[in-house]
Order: sequence, then C-alpha cells, then structure tokens
Amino acid sequence: MQENGTEVTAAGIARLAGVGRAAVSNWRRRHADFPKPVGGTETSPSFALTEIEDWLRAQGKLAEVPLRERVWQQVAGHPQGPVTALIHIGCALLLVHDRPTVWLEVSAGSDARLADLLPAPLDQVLTPRFGAIRKRAVATPTASQLRPSAPLLRAAAELAAELDARKAFEFLLGRHLDANPRQYTLTPTGLAALMADLAGPATTVLDPACGTGALLRAVAAAQGATATEEQHLDGQDSAPELAALTALRLALHTRAVVRTAAADTLRADAFDSLRVDAVVCHPPFNERNWGHDELAYDPRWEYGFPARTESELAWVQHALARLREGGVAVLLMPPAAASRRSGRRIRADLLRRGALRAVIALPPGAAPPYNLPLHLWVLRKPALAAQAARPEVLLADTGVFTADSRGGLDWQAVRTAVLDAWRPFDRTGTVPEQPDLSRCVPVIELLDDDVDLAPARHLPPPAAGGGERLADVRDSLGETLRLTDRLTPPPAAPRPPVRWPLTTIGELARGGALQLRTGGSGGHARVPVLTDHDVLAGTAPSGTLPDSDEEPVLTEAGDVVVPVLGGGSIARVVDEATAGAALGRNLALLRPDPAALDPWFLAGFLRGTANNRQASSYASTATRLDVRRLQLPRLPLEQQRVYGERFRALAEFEETLRLAGRLGEQLVRGMYDGLTDGTVEPG
Repeated sequence: MQENGTEVTAAGIARLAGVGRAAVSNWRRRHADFPKPVGGTETSPSFALTEIEDWLRAQGKLAEVPLRERVWQQVAGHPQGPVTALIHIGCALLLVHDRPTVWLEVSAGSDARLADLLPAPLDQVLTPRFGAIRKRAVATPTASQLRPSAPLLRAAAELAAELDARKAFEFLLGRHLDANPRQYTLTPTGLAALMADLAGPATTVLDPACGTGALLRAVAAAQGATATEEQHLDGQDSAPELAALTALRLALHTRAVVRTAAADTLRADAFDSLRVDAVVCHPPFNERNWGHDELAYDPRWEYGFPARTESELAWVQHALARLREGGVAVLLMPPAAASRRSGRRIRADLLRRGALRAVIALPPGAAPPYNLPLHLWVLRKPALAAQAARPEVLLADTGVFTADSRGGLDWQAVRTAVLDAWRPFDRTGTVPEQPDLSRCVPVIELLDDDVDLAPARHLPPPAAGGGERLADVRDSLGETLRLTDRLTPPPAAPRPPVRWPLTTIGELARGGALQLRTGGSGGHARVPVLTDHDVLAGTAPSGTLPDSDEEPVLTEAGDVVVPVLGGGSIARVVDEATAGAALGRNLALLRPDPAALDPWFLAGFLRGTANNRQASSYASTATRLDVRRLQLPRLPLEQQRVYGERFRALAEFEETLRLAGRLGEQLVRGMYDGLTDGTVEPG
C-alpha cells in the first residue's frame, strides 16, 4: 500500500480513467490482478490510490488527468479525512506563499524528512499571522500528524506552482464544499458581495458565524488594493474545522490581520471586548437551543431579551454589541423575523432608538433555504448622545428580479437596485420612493401593534397601466397561438421500425467525432450559467457556480447539452444567444465535429425514449443517465441533415408551446390581479 494510505472509491477511479462507474465494476470482475479493496464497505469499497494508478497505467487506461484532479483525489481519500487534509494543505501553502525558499529547503529529501522538519517553519508562519497557539484556531500540526499528508503536501505545492497558492487552496476547498452540500450552509458569492457593499469601507470587521469565510472574504475583496495589514478580519464559528479553514483561506487571500475562534458565539463569545467598524453575519436560522435559559441577564440584550423562538434577534443584538458607535451591521435574516409577534417589542425598540436602518427583501433563490425570500437587515450602532430615532427606515423588495427558473439570480441587477436606494438614503436619511421596489417609511408608521417590517406590506403599488399591459400580453398570446398552429407537425405516415446500424456516444468520443465534457463545480468566470433546469424548461441561462479557481466549461453554438439526472429524455442544441454560458452541474456537453455529425440530428436521436431507458441507471431516489451509452444510427452526413431539419422544426414547435403556456399564465394572473385591485372592469 502507498505510504500515505490515500484511498479512492469506484467513482474516483472512473474519474481518473475517464469512464463510467459500470466500466470499473466490469474491470473488477474480469481482471484477476485488479487491486483489492483496502477499506470502505462491501457495497462501497475503497482502494489504494497508488495501486489503482499503477494498474490503470499498466493497462493503458489511465487518462491524462489534470494535476488539480489528481490532488483532489488525494484530498478526498486522505486517511484522516478531507478536512484534516485541507487544513494541512492550507498551512503548507501559507508557508509556500510567505516563505517559498523555506519550503524548498524542507521539502528536499524524503517524505519522512519533510514531516519531521515542517512543524517548526509552519509555526514561524502561523504565529505572526494568527497569534499565540492557545488563542488561534489553526494549531501547528505535529510531525506524526503530517506524516500521512507529506505526499499530498508536495502535490499541493506543485499545484500552487501551476496556479498560485491562493487559487490552489480555493480550488480544493471549493471541491470539498461542492462534494458535501448538505454539510455546510454556504453564502452565495453574489449575496456576500452585496452584504460587503452594504457594510461599506471598514478597517475592523467581525463575522460571528463565519462558516467557510465567504463574507469576510467578500469584505476583503471589496477593499481591493486598499486592503493592508491595518485591516483586521475576525471570525468565530462553533465548528473548529470551519474556524481553521476560514483563517487559512483569509490568510492566503489578504495581508490583513486574521483572527478566528472556535466556540459557540452566543454562549462563549471569544471577542467580548472587541468593537469593530462592521459586522457581517449569516446566522443559523430557527435555533431553539441558542442559550435562552443561560443568557437571561446577558448585557448584550440592550433592546430586550429575545424569546426562545427569536434566535435571530439574539444575533442582531450580538452584532450591535460588537459595533463601535456609528458602526454598521448587515445580517441575513429569515422573513419571519420581520413579523413574528414574539419579536415585536425588540423590533420596536430597534426602530425607536434608530438602530435599524433598512430591511431589504431578496428574491427567492438568493440563499438557502432557496424557496424563501430572505431579508437583509442593515443596522447602525446609535451614538450615546443621539437618543432620538432617525425619522425614516428604508424598506426595499427586490422580488421583481426573481429568475424564471431555479437556481440563478441576476445579482448585478439586484445589487444595482439595492445600492441605488441604500447609498443616498445612508447619506441623507431619505430617498424618493420607487413603486414596487423601495420606500422610506416613517418610524412612527411602523410602531403599531404588530411592528411588521416586511417590505412588501409597506411599498407603494406598481405604477398604473395594468390594463394596457394585459392587452399587450393578450395580443402576444394570440400571435403565439397562431404561430403554434402553423408549426404543428404534419401527420406522420405509419411505417415499420427501422433497424439501423448503431454506435454509442462513447465510441464517437473515442473516435474524435465529438468531444464530451461535464459541468463544472465552480469558476471565476462572470458569465451566465446554463443549469439543468434551464435545459429542461427551455429557458435562458440563469444559474451561478460556486466561486473557485476551477476553469468553467463554456458552451459554443452547435453544442448539444444533456441533463444526466431526473430521467427525462431531453437534449438541447446551444444557439447563438446561449453560446458563451458556463455549463452547470449535472449536465453533459457534446461538441460534435461538423464534418462528421449534425447537431440537430444528434440531439433528436438522443431524445428517444427507448434510447434513454437503455442508458439509464436507477437509484432509490434518482435516475442517472450514462451519456456514453446513448446510441445513434450510423448515417451519412447528408441524411443526418434531413433528420436534423425535422428535429429542428419540432424544437421550434416545442418552444412556441412553452411560450404560449407562459403567456397564458401571465394573462390569467394579470386578470385576477386587475379584477381584485380595480384596474380591470368586470364588464
């Protein structure tokens, strides 16, 4: 077995070899010399990575896997778990980043020598960046702890030479977070950037529920070239591994002083004497066990003792307690916190004393839970000498920017709308109202029995003209229905099934007739992302990818995109309007050689029900499509184009039907709204 004991599952072997998992199962059955499992379970065994690599290489099956993928396989199969592997990598990459010559010196020689020599230089780097060992979240690994990681650290340093240390760590951390979506509650990049913008320039920043550090990273990024060692970024999280990963991530990202602590923030505040310029926070929602019984007399409850069901208002008051006078706090809140009766007295006191400055409703899909329109609360620590409340509060609702399909938002539009309202309000205390978007509401108007701060309840209605808009929708629907009639396929003459000679997508890919790519798990490209739901619904690219340094797969006109989950017989030909979008997760992209394959012929035959059935595998909760097993008839290019034109006409008919359905729903909803608000007469 290899020295570091790194293991890989069947899925990892398939990725290394560029095949499906079924092929790995076949190899195990057919080849007596296939490596034996070294761990895992009977149904999900794991294998020694180096033994697998040696076997694949001897069989000529080892694909040209990028270095970053090989390093990730080592992280995922680390004997102490991927989190420990990432922490060791982060420490080593910080040494590579800060003292590259020292790394070269200690990495010369054997793995055992590297593990023995590394702790001392690591401590020399970690202590000035994070403080004394007893006070920091990142402990210096010992030689015995580093010994299993030594080969991995060399590979990570090699990856850092290719990308740079920060990008290498971001890639590996992003892959880990993407591989464990239920384990972590992430703050999307667009939302983190908006919260950093609302917080404004700040020298000292605290995130009391820092998670993986997305908000603090966004604050540091917003400072840009002005971020220096004078900036302090502090974070706390109850999970020690998250506090450590956040510290390493920030240290690689910025020269600011970084301090993170691992403890329950409300019960054991590690920064109780700290006063900062800004607090950014995505707190846990709906916690009942937040410390209500132990913290009844805590001095942080300046605006009232939160009820057991109001954990979010405890986080709000914690944030205010850590601000200096005039400091700004931006918190992501569940919409119920703005209207629950149990919190009305605290909300009222926040308003009376001028602490709450804005409540901004985000569109559904902004952050988990994605089905709720979450709120941003912007607060400012009142000066002691100014006890009178500010006369108005900004309420905004960006629900008009809700995407038509799952997953993606136009964050640039949301950001522009929010900041165009907030920045002048922050300077002057007022801003002109915008129907259905934002309004400055007098505090006295909100101080009723409910103290309901939900923006939608206080915004002015949309501008007049509903009847005219409905007439336009009706005209568009009529035109679309007429187009649908013209596009209806002619009746098909019956004929017996044809027995064509068949080939598979896998064979075509190996022969060079097409390229096969899969959707990425992250990227820095600021382009729309084509999601699996976009393909299923026939809508424009609407998604986002987690921010990482992985190179996204960009679509081109003529590509064929196929969802691999869900069991639907769907394939979409990328047009000029969609070209350039990044390929989202759970999608496979086929790029045909125009001299060998017609894209519409390819997409049409991939949609055959029988074709999809024979290429699908079934789990207890999902159906997965093995794209390589999909079949195509072997036809000359000219005959392919004849079929392709018919498939193109069917796709146009299908899209027109979708448009008619959307217009019909819009007309019906508009009529209901018009009749109920009086803008449409019943006669």
